[in-house]
Amino acid sequence: MPDRRTHLLDAALAVVADKGMKGLTHRAVDAAAQVAEGTTSNYFRNRTALVEAVLDRLEHLDTQLLRDQGAAGPPRNLEELAGQLASMLLALAGEHAGLTRARLALSLDRPEAVTAGHFRLVGGLVPALTALGVPDAATRARDLADYGDGVLLHLLTVRRDERPDAASIAAAVRRLLAP
Repeated sequence: MPDRRTHLLDAALAVVADKGMKGLTHRAVDAAAQVAEGTTSNYFRNRTALVEAVLDRLEHLDTQLLRDQGAAGPPRNLEELAGQLASMLLALAGEHAGLTRARLALSLDRPEAVTAGHFRLVGGLVPALTALGVPDAATRARDLADYGDGVLLHLLTVRRDERPDAASIAAAVRRLLAP
């Protein structure tokens, strides 16, 4: 079981995923965490401290997710890369949808807070694309990250009732990387 602080931060992420940043209050976190009123404010004295801690927790969870969901090694070809990216997007829109909704809400409220994660993702794609012989790997990596963000947004909003198709997502990734 996570420690009390982690439990509160996970509850805070659930609040943000469900109610957006306007819903993030100490009282809402207490209720979501099913702890006594005032507990969250004992750990995070003001909203700024709470938001900063939530952002740190989100970054930790994102790093853990990439490590856990990532492939054992670099992709051997574009087909494998496309499949890996499609699988990751489906996981982020499916079993990790709450975390993705929280990330989107936080990014709208604090865009500077997600900048490092974005550049880390793009920076990780560049060497993989370069190794696969994709021309202009830096631009293509940025395009892939932008495509992924768009797919996630749509799968969680306008296409939320659709069953996402890994093959279609992988085909779009291949089109983005085509010479």
